Amino acid sequence: MSGALPPLREVIARHGLAARKALGQNFLLDLNLTGRIARAAGALEGHDVVEIGPGPGGLTRALLDNGARRVIAIERDARCIAALEEIAAAYPGRLTIVEGDALKTDMAALATRPARIVANLPYNIATPLLVGWLQTDPWPPWFSSLTLMFQREVAERIVAAPGGKAYGRLAVLAQWRTSPRILFDVDRRAFTPPPAVTSSVVELVPRETPLAAADPRALETVVAAAFGQRRKMLRASLKSLGRDPAAMIEAADASPTQRAEELTVEQFCALARAYVAGS
Repeated sequence: MSGALPPLREVIARHGLAARKALGQNFLLDLNLTGRIARAAGALEGHDVVEIGPGPGGLTRALLDNGARRVIAIERDARCIAALEEIAAAYPGRLTIVEGDALKTDMAALATRPARIVANLPYNIATPLLVGWLQTDPWPPWFSSLTLMFQREVAERIVAAPGGKAYGRLAVLAQWRTSPRILFDVDRRAFTPPPAVTSSVVELVPRETPLAAADPRALETVVAAAFGQRRKMLRASLKSLGRDPAAMIEAADASPTQRAEELTVEQFCALARAYVAGS
């Protein structure tokens, strides 16, 4: 049990674990908060939990205390490994430590289903990690839920509805294959060191069937083109795709004078299907 482990501040001091900005590190030391995040992830009993960037292991302890069958902790910072090994010793056979870059790690091969992903994501790789999980093939994916900490601005982009400034690539990709919602905000003072912004915990539950048929890579390509020049009308922004934008726009039941932020997720899927058909 984590009660047998030393306080996190003592662990950080003993191992010289000052958070590194270059690694996007902001450590969570509030045990009430780490427990709340672990509980927000749903029932952990009988589940493997993949955690990215555990640092000194505050959330790791909470996940184990809340019944995770096994936690697979992926940590790039070699300084943190010794601290995580202390946790592994306190929970024999239940913590697997993987030293490496999460963006280059085959997480599906490490986890046994059912599995969840729960993490206070390093800010500098949070978005590419999420996009990678959303592009998992085949779908439904190997994970049954994502419970992730983002900067509040990124969280708002994930759940944004069409028509607003926050609606863009992340909203389309996330809402196409999952049901996302913001669970709660986290004050910047809960972290060491405190980041400049508020953070939010977001839950994304995979849909059994995506909102509409589309190839993930084609959808990503079309969405990137449309929002890459978001102030331009579709007839202009989609020209970069090298296809007839008029035919694609017609297939999506959209207008050439509309802008990307006005289209629904289903319309972007129609654009992606027309893009593939015209190749």
